[in-house]
Amino acid sequence: MTLEQGLAEFLTHLGLEKNASDKTVKSYREDLHQALAFARDRLGKGGVAPAEWTTRLLRAFLAWLHEQGYSKATVARRLAAVRSFGKFLCRQGVLAKNPAADLRGPRLDQKLPHFLTLADVQKLLAAPPLSAWDGRRDRAILETLYSAGVRVSELVGFDLADADLTDGVVIVRGKGKKERLALLGPAAVAAVTAWLPDRSKLLARTGKDGSAVFLNRDGGRLTTRSVGRLLVKHLRRAGLDPRTTPHTLRHSFATHLLDAGADLRGVQELLGHKSLHTTQVYTHVSTRRLHDTYKLAHPRS
Repeated sequence: MTLEQGLAEFLTHLGLEKNASDKTVKSYREDLHQALAFARDRLGKGGVAPAEWTTRLLRAFLAWLHEQGYSKATVARRLAAVRSFGKFLCRQGVLAKNPAADLRGPRLDQKLPHFLTLADVQKLLAAPPLSAWDGRRDRAILETLYSAGVRVSELVGFDLADADLTDGVVIVRGKGKKERLALLGPAAVAAVTAWLPDRSKLLARTGKDGSAVFLNRDGGRLTTRSVGRLLVKHLRRAGLDPRTTPHTLRHSFATHLLDAGADLRGVQELLGHKSLHTTQVYTHVSTRRLHDTYKLAHPRS
């Protein structure tokens, strides 16, 4: 088996057995195609044999990435892909040892997530005009993103059957198609409830029989790109930071919960994070804000 054949099997394994999203499979494909292209160029061959997939070769690949000016985050992602590929090849009996197991990636600079203040969130949520159907839809979308802390990909995947508006609970299908429960506060429940009659009229007008909660003007399911565009429109209307993305509302959700004293484990569950380490970045945000407040308020700071 060549490594190219092994890669085809690995990508199939990710999609079918690991339930990885199309986006995740695409990222692995691009990362590993680049690694294999480097190996073929370095070896001067049309294919790469398993015995040639060595630690020395992969170390040279990482050095080349640095020389080409790739960011630390990109180099780290490439290494993670190569390491996962090596594990798969070992499980398949193609390799006896993972050549990437002992390779170290670059130390990443920790970037604190961008978030909105509570006052800015309130401005944004009030921006969509309730006099039009799409304004009521957009208000429901923004309220849901902030109230539930869901990813935009999870939001557009909501089906009406997933939501229990009486109890303010919605079933979310996150990364790896894992399900969890997300909570909707009273404001989000009210906004979604106000949108549902418009949704019914839209389906009746377009002749569609869609299951999605949030629809476009043709009665189809909204896309993540559409949500990004409508957010930009309302950011302008509210005069807020244009760097804000749908994911910023997720960051704001977590930061505001922790600021108010929420338990870190509880926030981890609500966000659907597999590792507590991923959630802990928000404690750094809250600590930084605490330091800023201390410096401004304490007479001997």
